[in-house]
Amino acid sequence: MGLLQDKLAKYDLPQQFMAKGVYPYFRTIDSHQDTEVLMDGRKVLMFGSNAYTGLTYDKRIIEAAKAATDKYGTGCAGSRFLNGTLDIHVELEKELAEFVGKEDALVYSTGFSVNAGVVSCLTDRNDYIICDDRDHASIVDGRRLSFSTCLKYKHNDMEALEKELQKCRPEAVKLIVVDGVFSMEGDLANLPEIIRLKKKYNATVMVDEAHGIGVFGKQGRGVCDHFGLADDVDLIMGTFSKSLASIGGFIAADKATINWLRHNSRTYIFSASNTPAATAAAQAALHIIKSEPERQQRLWDITNYALKSFRDAGFEIGETESPIIPLYVRDTEKTFAVTKLAFDEGIFINPVIPPACAPQDTLVRVALMATHTKQQVDYAVKKLIKCFKEIDVIK
Repeated sequence: MGLLQDKLAKYDLPQQFMAKGVYPYFRTIDSHQDTEVLMDGRKVLMFGSNAYTGLTYDKRIIEAAKAATDKYGTGCAGSRFLNGTLDIHVELEKELAEFVGKEDALVYSTGFSVNAGVVSCLTDRNDYIICDDRDHASIVDGRRLSFSTCLKYKHNDMEALEKELQKCRPEAVKLIVVDGVFSMEGDLANLPEIIRLKKKYNATVMVDEAHGIGVFGKQGRGVCDHFGLADDVDLIMGTFSKSLASIGGFIAADKATINWLRHNSRTYIFSASNTPAATAAAQAALHIIKSEPERQQRLWDITNYALKSFRDAGFEIGETESPIIPLYVRDTEKTFAVTKLAFDEGIFINPVIPPACAPQDTLVRVALMATHTKQQVDYAVKKLIKCFKEIDVIK
């Protein structure tokens, strides 16, 4: 082997957990994504999915994806910049811009590539990017690719954010990038205070609505709408892989910003465009979310029921205000152990360890869908109490 292979061969942490029988990743699912899935030949309750609206197996969306494939084929064979723009891409962009209250929008092939491609190219070496220290990895990678000065503030600490803003030159662009809903902990950005500081220091704000679209706001328009601040947020980002039951992402803003990104965002210009099926599926899901407010209400009914159930049972769930419910374990090995114990009891949950969280904040993440039932939540709480007692995390 060469030097690179010799170096990489020393990485054996996954093998260590495999040897202990608690390795939790890359488990295969043999059915469609729903509240119950087939894994290893048996039914398992799915509490690890981001499909908050429960639309991933909706027949209307499946038919829309099939029809788009029949009309346009399976792929576009190029980037949006060249030969890969379809009329349905443009239609979806117009609908998304209207949905989140912006002048224009761009659709990317993945949500990750939106943040990586937008954050990295909006500012230059004379400017600043300021991030919450729990922002998603795609935002982190975007700022790493930027030539701008990058600053971080302690999670949701508005005094810390103001101190970072005070370090910036008044005449420079100051881009604050924040998750609307934090994907591991389930809490919300303090958007009212962020907007106050934006106005005080003449900053620009970009909000990642990956876990807000379909969940918060009127007709599921997101956290910005939930706070009544969509007009004050300069850029709104969202994904298709969660509430919109597809794959892809978008950025929405004023026309000048979108024009710049359309011609300068490398992950947009140099990536193949969304497949026809993915685009049509996201568009169909958007129509359903807008026309069926009862789906969002069902999500909140089951979310509030589950939040109370987990709190009453003695779990530490932090500051979550969303269908994302963190059950804190605060030990990596125990986090893997409880994930395995839960799976053995027929419950799929996701472990969260560094770098997705701080070492002292490891947790298992329960995520809810509009299609979950109270009976399923009751079963999960009962079994998770048993599992957490077995690892001596709750009494």
